[in-house]
Amino acid sequence: MNRKTLVLPAVVGLLAPVLAACGASDSGSDGNGAVAVGTTDQFVASTDAPAPLDPAIGYEAGVWNVLRQTVQTLTHVPRGGGQPVPEAAESCTFTDTANESYRCKLRAGLEFADGSAVTAEDVKYSIDRVIRIKSTNGPVALLNNIDTVETKGDREVVFHLRTSDATFPYKLATPPAGIIQKDKYPAASPRSGFQVDGSGPYTMKPEVKNDQVVKVVFTKNPRYKGDLKVMNDKVELDLFPDATAMGKALDDKKIDMMTRTMSPEQAQQMLEKPKDDIKLTEMPGLAISYLGFDTEDPAVKNKAVRQAMAQIIDRGQIASDVYGTTAEPLYSLIPSGITGHTNSFFNKYGEPSTAKAAEILKDAKIHTPVKFTLHYTTDHYGEATATEFETLKKQFNDTGLFDISVEGAPWAKYRPAEVRGDYAAYGMGWFPDFPDPDNYTAPFLDKDNFLNSPYRSALAQKTLIPQSRREDDRSAAAKTFQQLQDVVAEDVPVLPVWQGKQYVASREGLTGVEWAVNSSADLQLWELGPGTS
Repeated sequence: MNRKTLVLPAVVGLLAPVLAACGASDSGSDGNGAVAVGTTDQFVASTDAPAPLDPAIGYEAGVWNVLRQTVQTLTHVPRGGGQPVPEAAESCTFTDTANESYRCKLRAGLEFADGSAVTAEDVKYSIDRVIRIKSTNGPVALLNNIDTVETKGDREVVFHLRTSDATFPYKLATPPAGIIQKDKYPAASPRSGFQVDGSGPYTMKPEVKNDQVVKVVFTKNPRYKGDLKVMNDKVELDLFPDATAMGKALDDKKIDMMTRTMSPEQAQQMLEKPKDDIKLTEMPGLAISYLGFDTEDPAVKNKAVRQAMAQIIDRGQIASDVYGTTAEPLYSLIPSGITGHTNSFFNKYGEPSTAKAAEILKDAKIHTPVKFTLHYTTDHYGEATATEFETLKKQFNDTGLFDISVEGAPWAKYRPAEVRGDYAAYGMGWFPDFPDPDNYTAPFLDKDNFLNSPYRSALAQKTLIPQSRREDDRSAAAKTFQQLQDVVAEDVPVLPVWQGKQYVASREGLTGVEWAVNSSADLQLWELGPGTS
């Protein structure tokens, strides 16, 4: 999925982008005054997902990158990271030492794009709505620790939390905590279609063909009052079917920048043979890729099966052969660069070993070969995904312990099927809401988890997660997070595979590129502007 940015001391050093291949050229915005940005994200309306851009429903990186431009949040994480600062609010603070009561005061004169006033009641309505709808596919888990939302006059709102949560200011910076209008978003049901309205830095207009967005035009909102400085008047977000088509549009000067998702081959080619008129920006990546399991499915219900897979997988081969310089092996849900990271899977399983995997299955009296289908999405994480899953299939099947087939599906069908529990095993990616270790553990282990997984760990849910959230100093929670990672390595409800790097390619003349995408893959289009390097 998706997620945003709390920068801890261990993360700060990661946030400086690296630039390559500076030259000189004209911008590719087709002369209409708009900055043109390419993406391979797809937004499709279907029976399973009729409201993909509703803040109460959408919970993936591409969707949030549309919402962030349009729907304003009380707080935001400033350029380059750090602690959240007020955005729609003029001030926010915990009012108790237990971190269970959080008060915000709205900026004076705040307005939605249509000119109507933004009030504390709108904030309450927006938050309560996400909790009320409680989409199984959605982001409600970010807000489910809220007990009540209290308003005091038109400008003050107080969040009363069920338990301590030092990460709450970061959660208020995410799109599901965005402020929306009562007359445009039903209280108890999703808003269908693709239109998004709010008080953010831009208004938006989607261009739709066959129930699918092909372009989103963002226009600077003249009524916007907040902490962001908007460096352009208009941005066009062009949606491409794949990285090849997006790359051709950049070469043909039809777009100024391409973001998610460049292919590993494109990044490698630009690194080896830079073009004079194109700049490649390498950015730290906090996204991870992993295999998920329906732990109630007969094929993988016994954890010995999942442990055997953890014993066999060769992450180094996948990273080097499939992704090259754009990925590195990952041995934990919490990636390197985040406080509390430990290589729990390597500590438990060591190097890949068929003999050890066979012993695990033999001890559990599992009949081999274990047969099931490993599913992946064909259009959500980039073109290399298919190659990755063929490589995984070969690794598992070559041992003789497994008989695995692979099957791909477009994201619009894939994600609802995963949530329903149609898949025994499947591939997913995770783009953090904020780079705190809590955001790599709770979404997978807590109640109302992102995967709708049947897996439950009483130790994780009742003890370790609440304990970790009581620490203001996040580094003080490192031991607790190490325990959580060890729980995952033992039970294997998910199997981490790799951690990614990010690359953004842009034409010369476009400024602000180094700030337009952060380590969590969040687009910040307001940073982009015409000019010279």
